[in-house]
Amino acid sequence: MVDAVVSYAVEKLGDFLIEEVSLRQSLRENVHWLRNELSFMQAFLKDAEKRQAEDHLVQQWVFEITSVANEAVAILEAYSLDVAKDGDHAFGFVDRLKACACICQKEAKFHNIGRDIQSLKERVMDVSRKRGTYCITHINNNAGEGPDNPSSTVVRTLRRAVSYADEDQLFVGFQEVFQRLLDELLKGESRRNVLSIYGMGGLGKTTLARKLYNSPSLLSSFQTRAWICVSQQYSTADLLRGMIKSIQGCSEEMLKMLKEMTERDLETHLRNLLKEHKYLVVVDDVWHREAWESLKRALPDDNNGSRVILTTRKEDLAERVDDKGFSHKLRFLNEEESWDLFCKKLRPENKMVGASLFSPSMESLAKDMVEKCRGLPLAIVVLGGLLSYRKGMHEWQKVKTHLWQHMKNDSVEITHILSLSYNDLAFELKQCFLYIGIFQEDHAIDTVKLMYLWLAEGFIPRTREEHMEDIAENFLHELISRSLIQVAETFFDKILTCRMHDLLRDLAVQKAMEVNLFDIYDPRLNSVTPFRLRHAIHAQTQRYLSLDLSKLKVRSILFFDKEFMNLDNSGKFMTFCTTFPHLYVLDLENIQFDGNELPNAIGNLVHLKFLGLSNTNVFKLPTSIGKLKKLQTLKALIDYYCSCQLPPQVAQLTNLRHLVARYEVPLQVDKLTNLRTLKYIRCDQWKDTDASGLVNLQELGMEKIRKSYSLKSIGSLKNLTTLFLVCQHGETFPRLEPLSSCENLHRLWLSGGIEELADLNKLPKSITVLVLQSAGLVEDPMPILGKFPNVKHLKLSWAYKGKKITCKGNSFGQLETLQLDNLENLASWHLATTAMPLIKGLNILKCPKLKKIPERMEHVAVLQSFQRQRDYYCWLPNQ
Repeated sequence: MVDAVVSYAVEKLGDFLIEEVSLRQSLRENVHWLRNELSFMQAFLKDAEKRQAEDHLVQQWVFEITSVANEAVAILEAYSLDVAKDGDHAFGFVDRLKACACICQKEAKFHNIGRDIQSLKERVMDVSRKRGTYCITHINNNAGEGPDNPSSTVVRTLRRAVSYADEDQLFVGFQEVFQRLLDELLKGESRRNVLSIYGMGGLGKTTLARKLYNSPSLLSSFQTRAWICVSQQYSTADLLRGMIKSIQGCSEEMLKMLKEMTERDLETHLRNLLKEHKYLVVVDDVWHREAWESLKRALPDDNNGSRVILTTRKEDLAERVDDKGFSHKLRFLNEEESWDLFCKKLRPENKMVGASLFSPSMESLAKDMVEKCRGLPLAIVVLGGLLSYRKGMHEWQKVKTHLWQHMKNDSVEITHILSLSYNDLAFELKQCFLYIGIFQEDHAIDTVKLMYLWLAEGFIPRTREEHMEDIAENFLHELISRSLIQVAETFFDKILTCRMHDLLRDLAVQKAMEVNLFDIYDPRLNSVTPFRLRHAIHAQTQRYLSLDLSKLKVRSILFFDKEFMNLDNSGKFMTFCTTFPHLYVLDLENIQFDGNELPNAIGNLVHLKFLGLSNTNVFKLPTSIGKLKKLQTLKALIDYYCSCQLPPQVAQLTNLRHLVARYEVPLQVDKLTNLRTLKYIRCDQWKDTDASGLVNLQELGMEKIRKSYSLKSIGSLKNLTTLFLVCQHGETFPRLEPLSSCENLHRLWLSGGIEELADLNKLPKSITVLVLQSAGLVEDPMPILGKFPNVKHLKLSWAYKGKKITCKGNSFGQLETLQLDNLENLASWHLATTAMPLIKGLNILKCPKLKKIPERMEHVAVLQSFQRQRDYYCWLPNQ
């Protein structure tokens, strides 16, 4: 953890030496000395970090190293901030005089830096003396073996396509319980019933509830459904809004209406929405009976068989929520089930219980450890995830020895298994894991946003072999495969959102506080810890903004408060921007601005790397956005119905890597050569743009395309891997032939009319995921699509008007999942015996005339609804 902070400081000091060639010799020597000394200190940090939990003196030493590193970065950033302000003078005679004066001022600033660096040098010398006093040693890992070696871990995590275990596969020990609860929910009783699932944390209450919620039987029985997580800290109004949105969708009008509603209005609206409908509602993770009582009033009982599933850790709450309801206490897994779950987690591709996965001695060792988990599923899967990254008998024995030191009542406490899994992570992964704790409890986390934030925070190492985004994605997959985070939503092979179990989040928050990684603002104390440079505001934003934070060098501020309404344009935001000149991350999600415009003061934040404006009302960005030269991610996704007016100065942000905004005036993006993501364009962007310079662009999205638009330049995007094109309603695509040159394209989404079936032949054969929506084809597309050699996932939605589809012999050789959606005329499906040999998942929705499917397909698994509820790019207004 601290290693990353020190590494960043060393990098910044090195950059300063390179960029400032006119430094006085004494200052250059001091900066060079400080850089070398911090580099030297890194060799001792691993030993210190391992010991700081038990030794408070060592903990203080680590804290002092962190403080020095952060102070060094702050000094250099303050200097570069002043230089940026001086650089604003560039035009008239008076401005040139000012620029000359700045030369003198620069020398004075060098003097100030020299004084500050000398002060830091003295502090580092004191820290070095303490290292010997506290017996902190350099751990040498020249052997390069084992998970304790950061470099070996980085190499391991750089591998591509790390697999993660599907929740279905880990659904062990619940089959009988699942059927019993399913029967209870489908009982003919007309009154609204509450089914409560209770038990300690880690038993799988949410997993079981989700399995029920997504079961085909309940999907067909309850047309109106909603899922909400309550948690310990909750707002009744927010819960009601969440339930309404999950039923009605999230259109702009709906969101605006919900924000203006009082709690009483929300309750009435939800009650009217559910009235006379047979509904299924899941209320997950309830801690207080008051939370249930506040929701119950909005859930009408119309004697039509409606059902509520409630999960909680508290037995008394489960037993009392409904006098005539049904409650079930989850049991622990038995010995056989525990071993089955462990084997599936350790080797996800192996479905065989007791299969020979390792030597007899390792199997005996593993069974000892699994037995001491005492049937707790979370403990077992986390242990499996840990051991899957430990190779050989010796490494497994070390895990067992550590666990046996924390035995209580002949079992291992879950907290020690979780801590051991955390301690097993490399430095780079530790900070990424802890950072997830900054998000709200039980909330689904957008994985793409999470990775953008990791990049902006400097958590992702730079290597010559891999792009940082690829490393971030591999980090995400490794945390999933270790069961430290859970997949929440997917679309085919893409993980859309993830969650962190509340026990793991508690661990992440606790460890993050110990190392001062971030602070979650507590309105009850109305204060923040001075040494924590990242702030998360989950509630009471107004009170947070009233704090005097002027002396803090805050690096990141993330707002999660959905109740906060307005941040005025003038005084308050100006003060905000001048108070935090060192910000790297500013996430203003959900905040509303007077005048629907981001104030000019945003240009003061010259160190900003991530700017989040999603779900705000900012329809226009100021020209001062061009001053944010270090910006990597600009996320201004307002609403499906709204576009954001981007000034031409956005084209000056040459470090921009991810531009996610709906805009309707073409940008001159030629010079944005670092751009990797460009999504939601709503104009003829490529008509007069040469895209050949965008050599790093991998993900491109366009909306409201007209037939007159040009797609020609897209063909020059040789590294494009993901493309989604959506036509204006009722429009057809322009010629698709340019796409044939995109030789690395893997994911393609086409939503709009395709005039000629032959156009499909022009699509690149590298595609692995293909979605055709609203194509309006009158000829069967399957003969052409079946020849695509790499397609693994195919979805046809409103794509074909014909009555019959034919899949010929040896076609779709790699296809794993197929979705047929809203093919209203489809009546027959011929499938050759040698077609689709690898098919694993099938979903047919709203194909009313298709009464029979091929016999071989009857045994293929139905795709889970959470995989298809959210389309990959969330095009529809209500998504």
